[in-house]
Amino acid sequence: MDKNDSYFHRTQLLVGEEGMERLNNSRIIIVGVGGVGSHAVEALCRCGVGNITIIDPDRIEDSNINRQIPALISTIGRYKTEVMAERMQQINPFLRISHYPSSYTSENSSMIGQGTCDYVIDAIDSIKDKIHLIKTCLDKEIPIISSMGTANRINPQKLKIADIKDTSICPVARKVRHELRGYGVYSGLTVVYSQEIPLRKGPELGSIVYVTATAGLLLAAHVVNSILSLDNS
Repeated sequence: MDKNDSYFHRTQLLVGEEGMERLNNSRIIIVGVGGVGSHAVEALCRCGVGNITIIDPDRIEDSNINRQIPALISTIGRYKTEVMAERMQQINPFLRISHYPSSYTSENSSMIGQGTCDYVIDAIDSIKDKIHLIKTCLDKEIPIISSMGTANRINPQKLKIADIKDTSICPVARKVRHELRGYGVYSGLTVVYSQEIPLRKGPELGSIVYVTATAGLLLAAHVVNSILSLDNS
C-alpha cells in the first residue's frame, strides 16, 4: 500500500477503490473559505478529492480565531487561501490545489468556467456576488450548493440541506429566493440553511464554530456523496 492509499484507507473501506478514484479525479471550487467554507475545504481534502480551487480575498484577523480553520495567532495577517493551501498539502501532499486571494465578482467570474468542474461550493457573504455565482453556475449547468446564513445561531441540529424553494425562516435564504425570482429561477438550487430563528439583530454578527463547521461539513458531504452517486436524502 503506497502512501496515498494509506492516507485514505479508512475512506476506501466505505466507498471502494472506484469511489476513491472518482474523488481523486474530481475538481471542486470553493468560493469563500471563512467559518463555513474552510471546514468544507478540509473535509473535501480529507475525503480524497484530488483537485481543489479556493477563492477568498481576505487576510486572517484575530476575530476569525473563534471559528475558521486557517486562523491561528501565528497566521494573523496572512491570506486565508495561502494558509489553507499550505495546510491542505500537509494533509494530502498529492492534492492539486489552486488558491486565489481575490473576491469572486462579475468581472472575474470567467474563472468558474475554466476547465472541468465537478462542483462549486458557494460560501460567499456578499449577496450580490453570491447571486452572480449561483446564476453563473446554473447558466453553465455546473452543479452548485450554496450556504445560506449561519450567523447568530447556536443550534447545529437546525441546519439542513434543501432546495431553495423549500427554505424558510433564514433571512439570507429569503433574500436569495427574492433575487433569483428576478431571473426567473424558483427552484433547482441546493442549499444548506438553518431553521433556527437568529438570536440577535444588529450590524455585528455573532458566530460559533460548531454551527459554521457543521454547515461546512454538510456542504462537503453533499458534494462527495453526489460525486459518488450516493443517496443525499
